[in-house]
Amino acid sequence: MKKLTQFLLIALCVLSCEAQPDPVAFTSEALNDTLLNLDDESVSFQSVLESHKGKIILVDVWASWCKDCIVSLPDLKAIQSDYPDVAYVFLSIDRSIKSWKKGIKKYNIEGEHYFMQDGWDSAFSESIDLDWVPRYMIIDTDGSIKVYRAVKLTDERIRANLN
Repeated sequence: MKKLTQFLLIALCVLSCEAQPDPVAFTSEALNDTLLNLDDESVSFQSVLESHKGKIILVDVWASWCKDCIVSLPDLKAIQSDYPDVAYVFLSIDRSIKSWKKGIKKYNIEGEHYFMQDGWDSAFSESIDLDWVPRYMIIDTDGSIKVYRAVKLTDERIRANLN
C-alpha cells in the first residue's frame, strides 16, 4: 500500500508539471517597456511593433559580449538575404550603450537596433522569461507570437515562420 501511495504521488507530481504552452501575445509590461534607439531616444516596445504592422518581425535579443550571438551572425545574414521583406529588430542587453553601438558597427549588423537599459532585469526580459542570449522570436503579420523561444537560428521553426 505504501508503494502504491508513493507511486500515485509521483504520478500526480509529474502530471501537474506539464509544460505551459508558449504565449501568443506580449504582456502589457513587455509592450510598455522603454527601449533606447540609436539616436538615444526612448521608445516603447509596442511602438517598435506598431511601426512594422502587417510585416513579419524577427526579434533578436543579443549582446556584443555574447559568443553564441556573434557565432550566429553568418546564419542571421543568410536569413536576411533569403527573407529581405522581414523586419529585423535587435534588442541588446549589453552592459553599456558604448559597447552596444560598437558591437553593431564591428559586426555590421543590419536592422533596427534598440538598447534595453535594464538588460536582464527589464520588464521585457522578465515578461518573456529571458534566460539565454541569443534569443529569437518571430512575430506574425497580425502581431501574434509565432516563435516564442528559439536560441539558434538553425531552429527549423525560424524559417518555417518567415514565409
